[in-house]
Amino acid sequence: MNLKNLHTVYFIGVGGIGMSAIARYFNSLNCKVFGYDKTKTILTKQLELEGIEIHYDDDVNQIPADVKNKEEGTLVIYTPAIPKENKEAVYLKEQGIKLHKRSEVLGLISENYFTIAVAGTHGKTTTSSIIAHILNECGVNCIAFLGGVSLNFNSNLLLNKNATTMVVEADEYDRSFLTLSPDIALITSIDADHLDIYGDKNSMKNAYSEFVSKIKKDGELISKQECIDELTIREDISVSSYSGTDEATIFATNVIIKNGDYFVDIDEVKDIKFGLPGIHNVENAIGAFAIADKLEIDKQKIKAALGNYKGVYRRFETHIKTADIVYIDDYAHHPSELEMCINSAKELYPNKKITGIFQPHLYTRTRDFIDDFATSLSLLDELILLDIYPARELPIEGVDSELIKSKVTISNKSIVAKEDLLDSLLGKKIEVLLTMGAGDIDVFVQPIKEQLLKIYLPLKGDIEGCL
Repeated sequence: MNLKNLHTVYFIGVGGIGMSAIARYFNSLNCKVFGYDKTKTILTKQLELEGIEIHYDDDVNQIPADVKNKEEGTLVIYTPAIPKENKEAVYLKEQGIKLHKRSEVLGLISENYFTIAVAGTHGKTTTSSIIAHILNECGVNCIAFLGGVSLNFNSNLLLNKNATTMVVEADEYDRSFLTLSPDIALITSIDADHLDIYGDKNSMKNAYSEFVSKIKKDGELISKQECIDELTIREDISVSSYSGTDEATIFATNVIIKNGDYFVDIDEVKDIKFGLPGIHNVENAIGAFAIADKLEIDKQKIKAALGNYKGVYRRFETHIKTADIVYIDDYAHHPSELEMCINSAKELYPNKKITGIFQPHLYTRTRDFIDDFATSLSLLDELILLDIYPARELPIEGVDSELIKSKVTISNKSIVAKEDLLDSLLGKKIEVLLTMGAGDIDVFVQPIKEQLLKIYLPLKGDIEGCL
């Protein structure tokens, strides 16, 4: 398929974080871009303001005429997250119109660039956004497709004119990353996840080995050592490791925390400041440093870029920070991510009560990791559970938030309906509040923030970091 001859692109599920980045890319090429999504969100509203036409009814009549008429130069892209019974997708298939997966199109786009692909069960969004930020700050003309909204770019897409380098988040869900053939690949972690797709950890590990096999001849793999030990790697691929805690090809030394910021030494570069909490984020920064170093970017320029990196929307994003109340929102939805999020909060605020609101994501993930979820959530001082967000799944008998609650070992725990969430916070002693999850819990962030400010702001007004 020749992407240069496109004039009309239609997205089924345009509001997804990965889909919307590609929609923005084609919009920048002056294609006519249309899309369907079931829900109007802040992101879809932004896409509409950028000139992308979106409808919210699963309605065959609203499919663009160019697509229906099978005109040359049209492209239909869908996300595997849409249900199989989606009327528009079913209709287009019946008409013999080819639907392309998001990952397939991303692979085609990447063929035109020197590609840096970041994979991993967790950490890939933050790491890819750090890499994109460093390259952008250091004058490397690049584009980047991110799995989250960078707070430095205020977008999930970075565009530079005459770009020759591409940074892309390589998603393991549905084996999507196998459409990429990167020049450099970075792997952050290979913890078990998406077992509804893979069945078991070994199958997932094999998929990562297949991803590594697609690195171009004489390309590079940069990874955590424990991941390298699990992979099958061709001899013509250069391999290096990174770590925030152990010796590796590139690793941090003299790790200290000052005023909530990490400072580390990497190689001969001293006192590199990195503002995101948690040693896992230090490791993400080291991985990004390793990529930039491979590209022969001046190390002092890398240091400066890391110092002004702001983070990613919903990745340990601080919304309130006062002497009395802290409110942080995070996308954590896997047990390991929850553990990292909660421990980061405990590290920053060791003498504070940590209250967590968690919305489980997917029945299968809850079923497959129920004991791990219970262990991670038991790190909290108080837990408020919402019902499971089903996304693309139907309920599984016996798998619900009550099951999680029954296994969590702390005594201060409850289940609250979404419509009662704000009221449930009234009268609670909140010191540090975390909202966590990958479903629609994000719609509560602004209402929770406003409610907390009304309650706590009148007491003392020394606000720091209220956004």
